[in-house]
Amino acid sequence: MKRILLLSIGLIFMLNAKAQFPGMGGGQKVTVTGRINAIILDSLTNKPVDYATVSLLKVKDGKAVNGGVTDEKGKIVLQNVAPDEYKLTIGFMGYKTKTILIKTTPEKPDYNVGSINLSSTANTLKEVSIVGQKAVVENKIDRLVYNAEADATNAGGDATDVMRKVPMLSVDINGNVQLRGSSVRVLINGKPSGTMANSVADALKMLPADQIKSVEVITNPSAKYDAEGSGGIINIITKKSNAEGVSGSVNATTGTRQNAGAFNLTAKTGRFSVNTALGTQIAYPQESRVVFFNQTTANNVTTGVLQDGTSDWTRQAYNGSLGLDYDFNAYNNISTNAKYTRFYNGGPGSSAIFNNNTPSGNIISSTDMSNGNLDWNMDYKLTTKKPGEEFSISGQLTTGKNTNEFVNDYKTASGTPLSYIASNNVGENKEYTAQTDYIYPFSKTVTFEAGGKAIFRNIQSQYGAGQDFDYTQNVGAAYSTIAFNLTKKIQFKGGLRAEYTDISSTVGKNDYFNLFPSAILSQTIKGKTTLKLAYNRRVQRPSLAYLNPFLNKSNLSFDFQGNPDLAPELSDNFEFGYSTYIKGSIINASIFYRNTQNIIEALNKNVGGRILSTFENVGTTESYGFNLFASYNPLPKWTLMSNIAINTYEIKSRPDIQGMNEGTFLNYNFFMRSANSFKGGWSLELFGVLNSPRYTYQSKTEPMVFYGAAVKKDILNKKGTIGLNVLNPFKRDLHIETVTQGENNYQSQNIYYPLRSFGLNFSYKFGKLKFTEKKKIKNDDIKQDQNQQGGQMGGVQQ
Repeated sequence: MKRILLLSIGLIFMLNAKAQFPGMGGGQKVTVTGRINAIILDSLTNKPVDYATVSLLKVKDGKAVNGGVTDEKGKIVLQNVAPDEYKLTIGFMGYKTKTILIKTTPEKPDYNVGSINLSSTANTLKEVSIVGQKAVVENKIDRLVYNAEADATNAGGDATDVMRKVPMLSVDINGNVQLRGSSVRVLINGKPSGTMANSVADALKMLPADQIKSVEVITNPSAKYDAEGSGGIINIITKKSNAEGVSGSVNATTGTRQNAGAFNLTAKTGRFSVNTALGTQIAYPQESRVVFFNQTTANNVTTGVLQDGTSDWTRQAYNGSLGLDYDFNAYNNISTNAKYTRFYNGGPGSSAIFNNNTPSGNIISSTDMSNGNLDWNMDYKLTTKKPGEEFSISGQLTTGKNTNEFVNDYKTASGTPLSYIASNNVGENKEYTAQTDYIYPFSKTVTFEAGGKAIFRNIQSQYGAGQDFDYTQNVGAAYSTIAFNLTKKIQFKGGLRAEYTDISSTVGKNDYFNLFPSAILSQTIKGKTTLKLAYNRRVQRPSLAYLNPFLNKSNLSFDFQGNPDLAPELSDNFEFGYSTYIKGSIINASIFYRNTQNIIEALNKNVGGRILSTFENVGTTESYGFNLFASYNPLPKWTLMSNIAINTYEIKSRPDIQGMNEGTFLNYNFFMRSANSFKGGWSLELFGVLNSPRYTYQSKTEPMVFYGAAVKKDILNKKGTIGLNVLNPFKRDLHIETVTQGENNYQSQNIYYPLRSFGLNFSYKFGKLKFTEKKKIKNDDIKQDQNQQGGQMGGVQQ
């Protein structure tokens, strides 16, 4: 009944929007429009003329209605052209201007002009060099955009490599991403992914850098976005093809740590296009040393268990996707996409066990952590003759299955069996989403947005003999935003989002209602400097990794279990930002304050003389922070880039929880990069990352440093690249030490992670790529377990 109620609210909201804004569709008569194609060539060499200016003017009044510039193949496509008589004018420096008459009709709205030859003028320059390149970093009112496609050194890497170059982000050695010391929601093309829900780090490694168009860092999401993510939202925009014919790319990486491959293919004819992608990643099993020490006190007796061993951890991943897109006309579009991803993590391990410094035996272990996820979405979008007006309806299905299997065979040094533990946990997740959005521009400076959304989630986990965990979460939401100019130089964007959440499970019921306001003021000074003041409220709901009550005993020294009674986090965020461009250099700085209630953290408890690691709402945190990003070009083809992020950690904990970190602590992250381009298509990149100690209420992780280099060469007429990369070449292992201390329990974990690696990359693009973005549905309200804690030996991602 509640599902029907939530869906009804969304539909009523949509109908109200249509009633208030009748121009968005309904009985509106839509005029069929078409497109005009042309290829501009040099009349003498027959080579394409790129960056030629093309204008489309009406014959009857000479009014310009469309235009653009040609691409590197001399091609141009003018969209949304209404039937009429036109003059197509082509001009370029060093060539005579040429005009062609064109007529389109409702019966034949599309017109293929074919090849147009331009002849040179008498005073043609001997050499003309024109380069058009998008800025690597762009600052917008509610986000900062890193244009990965404008950074040539990204070729051959994966999304993790790209994220390390994005301003304000910090990436640990496992590939987990944080923004200003807090967890974030990572979206792909504005929508969530079941793969991301299981492991952000693994999902990023599956995405080749060459497929990324840009990365949006949204520190102050508007009310249009789901309210998840105390730190904000990261949206990865991938490249899409809108070219007639066939285009695609091939990427391959081989090295001492992992092998990866990706294939992307797009076929388009007329108004219909098909896109398919395949990818795989196979990491070599490498020996990692892991040392656990656990100490508990019960009845005035202290017991210490030391576990010193090694594991050979393997990762395998495969994915495939298929997308279809069709334009009924210039105003109506429908698209669908399905993606399946399969991960496997696990391997054998062995350890020596010491009880109170006395050898007690050995343990042979085996772990299998695998998951499969399917994401399928269907999207319909309607635009009108009014520029910027848009109505869309979206639906999405996400389903996944996770398996955790482990075996521990504990024997004395002489081989006498002491214990044998084997367990299997299967978790299934299903999620259904319906969403509608409407955008109406009242003028060039005033834009209104409204929408509604309903999400139905069900999580089931078999975690013991006859024990099943059944968790249902339904969310209904509605929002509206408005953006306008207060003055010629001051912009405002604000909104309000309302979300109702209904939860029922085998352990109880709960429901809550929240309002999430957001507001941004942005002022432009002298055209190159921007000041920004922003506020928003955010929420993070716990996901299956936090809720699952399965008792994981895969580690001899301690147990791990989720907590189905967790409440969501609520945070209030304030930010003041500054950005400027000085002679090609970029400076982006911001200070912020964040207050988070019901903060969710990992917590160790002493249960009967044994450590139980779980999650709790440990209290309220306050954080002040500063971020500085700078980019400088000492030479035209040499770029220096640096990012410094600093934030405080301070918690007001619950009185019933004891921790080791009371007071104010400082987290910082430093990233430095140098990129050079040379003649002949060569490029060289050097980078280094320093992560400070990381704190939670009960734990501290020591600082980490890693560094790398890459050299690349353009080949095959710049359609391909080949490169060599190296990571931490002078030291095999990265030592990661974490100490956790609670009431009557102490734990230290030392991981010696084989980080040093050498790799060879190859990428090749074929066909013509022209990028477009499709509006997709997005669920971004679930807190993810980015650390993937589970207590397995050697569980560090490789």
